[in-house]
Amino acid sequence: MASDHYFSSSPASPENFRRIRVTLAGRDVEVTTAGGVFSPDRVDSGTGVLLANTPAPPPGGDFLDIGCGWGPISLSLAMLSPHARIWAVDVNERALDLVRRNADALGLENVHAVLPDNVPDDVTFRTIRSNPPIRVGKSELHGLLQRWIPRLDQRSDAWLVVQRNLGSDSLQRWLASTFTPGYSVTRAATGRGFRVLKVRRHGTPPTEAITVP
Repeated sequence: MASDHYFSSSPASPENFRRIRVTLAGRDVEVTTAGGVFSPDRVDSGTGVLLANTPAPPPGGDFLDIGCGWGPISLSLAMLSPHARIWAVDVNERALDLVRRNADALGLENVHAVLPDNVPDDVTFRTIRSNPPIRVGKSELHGLLQRWIPRLDQRSDAWLVVQRNLGSDSLQRWLASTFTPGYSVTRAATGRGFRVLKVRRHGTPPTEAITVP
């Protein structure tokens, strides 16, 4: 169906479950993917650039993966930080089911694959790692980031990978003008046509999401 996208809540396309072999957190693993989710045949290039150009996550705390898909970022974080709690967030119910299947198969009990509204309001994040869904449109993307970035804990970072020709530089400028004061925004890495943007929270997390008139 033309309206069936990886950011659809309930994809109408056939599931077509498949098993693929990928390397995550230095481990060769087998995962389950399906139709109707983002990049079902491999770890996509942007996510690969993000995983290769971000530091080891903190040893514990709450982590967030925005737009988790079948779970390459969340699963990697869970393997690298077994004492952390990973929130794998997506609007696509099929993607969330795949993350749960893959976490179970890999013995990762610290992954919580949930809809955005099911993340408790009092949770703040030691790190955010995301290949955000750029194709939802600028307004939706900005709203997504305004919802989650203010929930970074103090002295914590969000790492976002964005394709250069899909607006990474303009997004960097928007982030820098929106999340201020108390934040810094830098380009941390480039590779294969992608930018890795780092948003650092320096101050105390606010109690509400930022809104822009």
